[in-house]
Amino acid sequence: MAAEVVPQQGPVQKTVAFYHDVMAEMKRVTWPDAPQVRQLAIGVVLLSLFIGGVIALMDVILQQLLVRLPSSF
Repeated sequence: MAAEVVPQQGPVQKTVAFYHDVMAEMKRVTWPDAPQVRQLAIGVVLLSLFIGGVIALMDVILQQLLVRLPSSF
């Protein structure tokens, strides 16, 4: 069994092959429509606000517990 000889590609040929592979893959991508993008963007904003609120609430509670309470003793 003989080993198959693969010709070496130069950087230009590799770049062109990569570009063609990317373009072929991008044609297979299913892109969301405008209502889906809007709905998902609103969801991300609301989730970010919720998580920010939870962090702010934890900050206030921990500040009360760790800074103000020990100094009152």
